[in-house]
Amino acid sequence: MFELTRRDLWQSAGLSLAGINASGWLPAIANALPEAKSKRRHCILLWMPGGPSQTDTFDMKPGHANGGEFKPIKTNVPGVEFSEHLPLLAKQADKMAIVRSLSTAEGDHNRGTYLMHTGHAPGGPISYPTIGSSLSKAMSLEDNELPDFVSISPYTVFNRNAFGPGFLGPRHAPLTVGGVNNIRQRQQQNNSGGYPVLGVEDLNNTGVSKTRTDARLDIWQTIQSSFLETHDVASPRAHDTVYQRAVKMMQTESAKAFDLADEPEKVRQAYGANRFGQSCLMARRLIERGVSFIEIALRGANQGVLGWDTHNNNFARTKTLSAELDAGWSSLMRELDQRGLLDSTTIIWTGEFGRTPKINRNGGRDHYPRAWTSVLAGGGINGGQVIGKTSKSGETVEEGKADVGDLMATLCAAVKVDPQHQNISAVGRPIRIAEGTPIAEALS
Repeated sequence: MFELTRRDLWQSAGLSLAGINASGWLPAIANALPEAKSKRRHCILLWMPGGPSQTDTFDMKPGHANGGEFKPIKTNVPGVEFSEHLPLLAKQADKMAIVRSLSTAEGDHNRGTYLMHTGHAPGGPISYPTIGSSLSKAMSLEDNELPDFVSISPYTVFNRNAFGPGFLGPRHAPLTVGGVNNIRQRQQQNNSGGYPVLGVEDLNNTGVSKTRTDARLDIWQTIQSSFLETHDVASPRAHDTVYQRAVKMMQTESAKAFDLADEPEKVRQAYGANRFGQSCLMARRLIERGVSFIEIALRGANQGVLGWDTHNNNFARTKTLSAELDAGWSSLMRELDQRGLLDSTTIIWTGEFGRTPKINRNGGRDHYPRAWTSVLAGGGINGGQVIGKTSKSGETVEEGKADVGDLMATLCAAVKVDPQHQNISAVGRPIRIAEGTPIAEALS
């Protein structure tokens, strides 16, 4: 089968501009464009700030002193067990690859968050891009009305730099969707059945007519064009690209993806009447409209600002967080599957590290990067399996040790992006998207 890449398309265009006859390419180009659009890939990062306990979710140790209070339950894959508080996900284990053998080097929230978002330890002259920026840049198609990268209700307290585009620049920064942040939105939440209000505040033109909005945009375009005529360099151009895409989004029907009010009550309830669940529902709507990369944080309703950082009262907090995770994630996979989108959407579940197998004196678990778990699911993933193995105590990796570079390289391969693809940093150094080796058995 003849395949035409995006590079081929650009080369053909270049030949035509140079006066070389490229007519032989034209039928291939015409046939390839619809096919390329149908092959669009997506990625969803389910970010668990604070570091979830692998021992109480996907790598349980029943019968051992480190096992804790939770019981394991069977999944729809023989021999694979999850926590009893993840019953809905247990029914979809055949779509998931459980990587139980992660071992990383950073046990601090700040440094671990940066490492697991960029693949690099913090420090040094280079500001590395978050994986969402790197992958959305590689995966995006120019015809999308919405941004390539959307971050829903992010939790950036531990390390704000871990969530930015780094040396890739503002064109590849995420569009941030926030939660309740003003009195009007709180009133909306009170009048919306208690669902959290999620949206892009800048899309709200309440009190401003379309005529006035268009007039303001005309003035802005005039000023912007005049400025760029005398400042035609990279930084102003990058900022102009960002604003132009924002204006385009405001003027299209695609912006309705951020409004969950037209979803049936049954659907909203299935995802969960909490910020994470409704964020997962929004992610499904964004995937339907072609967004390449979406990040969602689960820090838990009424759990304070530390989310999965369960140094104290681990089991009660993890039970509550697991319930939110179970409803939101399972509904997301089910609905993507029903719409024929799961095969083209790769999901990764991870935090900045795991938690100690040993339970501390406060009934909690502490930071533990030595042996922990991440999960891959959906498109490009060989589901229904466990990859790697930890010891009976959960304290060491016995088989299949992998680090952050390997995990990121696997994610790249699953979404059909070359992990060795290089971007040029601000200091002129070529930087690979991922420095590791894909975990072959995780890939379909």
